[in-house]
Amino acid sequence: MFDILMYLFETYVQSDVELLLDREELTEELSRAGFRTEEIGKALVWIEKLADLQDGADKPYLYTTPVRSVRVYTDAEQRQLDTGCRGFLLFLEQVQVLSGETREMVIDRVMELEGEPLSLDDLKWVVLMVLFNAPGNDDAYRQMEDLVFEQPDGLIH
Repeated sequence: MFDILMYLFETYVQSDVELLLDREELTEELSRAGFRTEEIGKALVWIEKLADLQDGADKPYLYTTPVRSVRVYTDAEQRQLDTGCRGFLLFLEQVQVLSGETREMVIDRVMELEGEPLSLDDLKWVVLMVLFNAPGNDDAYRQMEDLVFEQPDGLIH
């Protein structure tokens, strides 16, 4: 399912190609690209739930906790997000790329992904997808884009 999300994000968002609004057309397009129908359905539901988190009248992650609070991860979240991923989320909050609300959206979307625990690179893509779809986060999206696509100069020791 994550491969489908990446394909959609790179094909339609990163390339400024207009996203097909018809679910059947999109399903056919993804089938032609070689994805399985079952996985396509799961990916489209994942995207719809992301939109619901941000567009719905009920904002389940409205962040009203003081800034100095610490996020405590459940056992399931710790299995899906290793220490490096959790540290990266904390870093993104500290540099104000993520707010408490967008962090919770990221965690929600991560927990809906199936399979192995998420790698740090995959987490970065989920953060990009959430920020792209969250209104008012244009600056945070651009900062995150820089973090994802920035290539270090020289050798890393």
